[in-house]
Amino acid sequence: MKKLYLLASLSLLASPLIAQRTLIHCGNLFDGIGNTLQPQMTVVVEGNKITAVQKGFTTPAGQDRVVDLKAKTVLPGLIDMHVHLESQTRRGGAIDGFTRNPADVAYQAAQYAKTTLLAGFTTVRDLGGSGVNVSLRNAINNGLVDGPRVLTVGKSIATTGGHADPTNGYRKDLMGDPGPMEGVINGPEDARKAVRQRYKDGSDLIKITATGGVLSNAKDGSGAQFTEEEVKAVVDAAKDYGFAVAAHAHGAEGMKRAIRAGVQTIEHGTLMDDEAIELFKKYGTYYVPTIIAGKTAADSARRFGYYPALVTPKALAIGPKIQATFAKAYKAGVKIAFGTDAGVYIHGYNAKEFEYMVEAGMPPVEAIKAALMTNAKLLGMDTQIGSIETGKFADIIAVDENPIQNIKTLQAVKFVMKDGKVYK
Repeated sequence: MKKLYLLASLSLLASPLIAQRTLIHCGNLFDGIGNTLQPQMTVVVEGNKITAVQKGFTTPAGQDRVVDLKAKTVLPGLIDMHVHLESQTRRGGAIDGFTRNPADVAYQAAQYAKTTLLAGFTTVRDLGGSGVNVSLRNAINNGLVDGPRVLTVGKSIATTGGHADPTNGYRKDLMGDPGPMEGVINGPEDARKAVRQRYKDGSDLIKITATGGVLSNAKDGSGAQFTEEEVKAVVDAAKDYGFAVAAHAHGAEGMKRAIRAGVQTIEHGTLMDDEAIELFKKYGTYYVPTIIAGKTAADSARRFGYYPALVTPKALAIGPKIQATFAKAYKAGVKIAFGTDAGVYIHGYNAKEFEYMVEAGMPPVEAIKAALMTNAKLLGMDTQIGSIETGKFADIIAVDENPIQNIKTLQAVKFVMKDGKVYK
């Protein structure tokens, strides 16, 4: 009897399994390619891929599963090009670096990642942390925690005392002299070594802090902090390893050096002038504005004791200017990518950036596409994500209203699928 049961079991294992399809019935579909909504569509998902996009509501057959989104607008999963999953703004947060162990950072980062995914962002670019972000990416890829698809720089590269020097604001006996291993460089040789260390650490791309920054515990928030030779050394080394380079930059001179040296994106870009705008256009560099971060930092700085004394005046001076800079850059023809600097504000509110972009004059459909195929192409993943098309990953979200008519609806995502798995 046992022998017959075993043979039957082996027979079942040997027989081909019937792939279960998921049919997503969409009231309206914004596929990320066209500029209008398509009514009454079906997206067919098998495994983690989209296998068909069909007109009408396809009738299920066999073991097909139906997801009824007939009352919703369905879109591709959104992409944020600038997040920090290891941290989140809070009053007195400057002390965290002295009180939290890497394991503490990892547990909170896992929560921030899940929050980001449930907000409809299925892919993000993490632009700097301690290196825990690399482990977080791996944990998400291995299915250990829920989160968006993460591409990360690991640790940002700074100059001594520059934005992203991890010892800024420390007392002298703790300050030490961090070098390329810690992401701090001085000169082209250091720059190359720092890039190679990021490769060794498992990073996906490189970020430099080309100017001072708002939230670092240092006085200057906008001056150039890399020589052009140093940026060029970073970019050249990055090319050897297949890395794109993102550059944090508030001040005009620092961003000009970075653009001329060949970086792919400028983050924030607050004080760009007309010459910088022309360089953006000449070199085809993308601008990632992070308007929400500027507004949030300025609002937080108005609360007594929220930031250290050196940070508050920078946040008040720089934060409120980003939206106007974005408006000027967009109208001048600078190419725009969607990114928010999540962590500077509370995670999960990434889609508020769309509202600010539209307020500044960008049409809703362009703002949405900036977070779809524009970002997918910048990541080198345009054959995999950024639109709802046959053969792409099944990264799909849904909202109640038409986002082209009401951009705020993207702040209330009702359905999230990533890689064919429903999370919300």
